[in-house]
Amino acid sequence: MLYRLLADAVVAFHGLFILFVVFGGFVAWRPPWRWVVVVHLPCALWGMLIEFGGWICPLTPLENSLRARAGQAGYSGGFIEHYLLPAIYPAGLTPRIQVVLGSAVLGVNALAYAVLIRRLSRGSP
Repeated sequence: MLYRLLADAVVAFHGLFILFVVFGGFVAWRPPWRWVVVVHLPCALWGMLIEFGGWICPLTPLENSLRARAGQAGYSGGFIEHYLLPAIYPAGLTPRIQVVLGSAVLGVNALAYAVLIRRLSRGSP
């Protein structure tokens, strides 16, 4: 039971990390949250490298290991498995699709940081 809960927590963290990688640059638009840039840029770079390199995020083997220790063979049952896993691990993921995903992360973050730099250069909050 403990290993299953830990595996579910890893999946939830993985999903939140993906959202942060894609949209974290927008958080820095708010003046009290400008410090997020220091955390977000390395995370976004990591996310892009994972996609462009066709690598597997270390969270995936960690989750699979925890599931194996829990005696689970797959993702049957449960809210997290049903709703989050298809978004994090889409069926038919190919290297070409990973490049598209990495490019999307790059584009979204380029836009977020271009707007932030423009705002900062104008002196507006």
